[in-house]
This record gives sequence, structure tokens and C-alpha cells, in this order.
Amino acid sequence: MNILVCISQVPDTTTKISVAPDGKSMDATGVKFILNPYDEFAIEEGLRLREKHTGTVTALTVGGDNAKEILRTALAMGADKAVIIKDAAKADSFTIAKSIADYASSINPDIILLGRQSIDHDSFQMASTLGGLLSIPSISVVSKLEITGTVVSAERDVEGGKEVLEASLPIVISAQKGLNDPRYPKLPDIMKAKQKPIEEITPAAITARVDVVAMDIPATARANKVVGDTDADIAEFVRLLHEEAKVF
Repeated sequence: MNILVCISQVPDTTTKISVAPDGKSMDATGVKFILNPYDEFAIEEGLRLREKHTGTVTALTVGGDNAKEILRTALAMGADKAVIIKDAAKADSFTIAKSIADYASSINPDIILLGRQSIDHDSFQMASTLGGLLSIPSISVVSKLEITGTVVSAERDVEGGKEVLEASLPIVISAQKGLNDPRYPKLPDIMKAKQKPIEEITPAAITARVDVVAMDIPATARANKVVGDTDADIAEFVRLLHEEAKVF
């Protein structure tokens, strides 16, 4: 089985984020970057599929040179090959998906795995966009996966319950927490991963579909107003939501 796992480098969840002087991007000064947590489930599932069906696991990321660190993590976990599409700008979800789709078209994977979403932009668009660009099925937020021959059965989380879908290979699957328990790489494997080659690819020029106009840190100050449960209090609460919080 030819397995492609797409991974993303994101800021550590404990990192304090600041806006860069341009007002449109994140200031990366002092920021620690890590492998997107949801992508760990995707890597693990790829390794388990290889163990069950044989084949190869290719880990792929889009980013600058510092993104190679997460590819080293994937190699240490057991990936056979690592590829980076050199695009430090990563303009929007579409340009990333198009770059991945172009590479996928060159290797014809049976399955493309990725985390349900990245924890930085939280766009939740990658799996469906990849499926559309490649004209293959995509199933998101998968918490259980079975593949028999070319038939794919996937259980996915939906609001209030579970949904089971069937499709056929090739397919795009985005992994949800609970799909598996990712393995921890052993020290010898970590050391070996540092010496393994990483293929570098220059992407084709792609026009971004989204332009960032401005970026702001959410205000943390709160009025902390407390009201009771009388009719007058409820009316005041609705007024505050409408006139001060402006939520409707």
C-alpha cells in the first residue's frame, strides 16, 4: 500500500503568540514549533496500515527549513521517506493543498492521511480540498478505520454521535483523536532519523485565494457583569448581549 501522510508544523500550545509589525502575521521570535498533535494520529495510522498491508509510508510537509524537524519526528516514528515542499510563506489553505495534490499526483498514493485540522489556523479545509483537487473521496474526523481490499469503512465523529461511511481507495482520511495511540519514537530511532535524507521540492507558482487583511490578539478584558434570573434581569442580559457585546 502506498501511504502518504501530510503533517504540519504549528506553534506549541503553551507559546504566547504576538502579532508581527506588519499587522498581518505572527511574530515567530521565540516561538517553539511542534508537530501538529492531530497529525500524530495520522502518522500512527499510516504505520499501522503498512504493518497490516505492507507498503511504504511517505511523510510530507509544506514549509521552510525549520519544518524539517517534524519530518525527523515522522522518520523516527517509522516513516520510510520524508519530503518537504519548500514554501515558507504558506499563503493559504488552497496553496498548501494544491502543492500537496501536485505531489500526490506524481506518486499516486492509495491513501492520504492527515490530522483533522492544524491547531494554528484551524481552517479544517485540507482533507476536503485535497479530495476535490484529486477527484477522490475524502472522509474527515475519522475515529475508526477499516480497509478490506479497496473498500474503506470509516467511523467519524458527528455532533451528538457517530457516522459510518463506506468508500473506495484511493481516498483522503483526516484523523481524529481516538483513532489510535501514537507510538513514542525510541532514542536509537531518533538518532537514526537525524541522518536520513529529506527530499526537497520546489512548488509551482500558485495564486493564493485568501488575503490576510489584519491580525489581532483577542481582547482578554471582561466586564464580569452578573445578573439574576428575574424577568427584568433576563431582559437586561439580552440588552447587554445586543448593545454591548454585539453578538446579535
